[in-house]
Amino acid sequence: MRTDNHNQWSNRVTELTLETAQKIATATLKTAREKSFKPLSVVVYDARGALKALLSEDGTSLKRAEIAMGKAYGALALGIGSRALHKMAVDRPYFVASATHAVGGQLVPVPGGVLIKDGQGAILGSVGVSGDTSDNDEIAAASGIEAAGLVFDAGA
Repeated sequence: MRTDNHNQWSNRVTELTLETAQKIATATLKTAREKSFKPLSVVVYDARGALKALLSEDGTSLKRAEIAMGKAYGALALGIGSRALHKMAVDRPYFVASATHAVGGQLVPVPGGVLIKDGQGAILGSVGVSGDTSDNDEIAAASGIEAAGLVFDAGA
């Protein structure tokens, strides 16, 4: 027998699918081209930290994908967008240094690491973007998440 509670949960997105991750990555780069950003790398992780998508445009510099990974993974590991991590790095540098060590060095505390959430606020994964200014990286990531019909949390 179905209950109202069952119906409530059945409408909730619980997993970031490969199809959705690809849509986010593609839409992120589409926004970057529309806004004439520098060439970007974009990475998408699911909630468990599994890499779902990684795209690097022609012309990105050598380690842009790894920087994007650090933005996204750090945000996911600490459960806050990397804009908030940047503020933490300024206010509590020893904590961020320790957290960086705890996550194996995969934490880049600057804007461009954005959490992916469902409509109820549950974290589904994260997006990391690198290649332009950190603010532009964040704009592209947020746009990609919205294009997939999900909610972004940049940590602002």
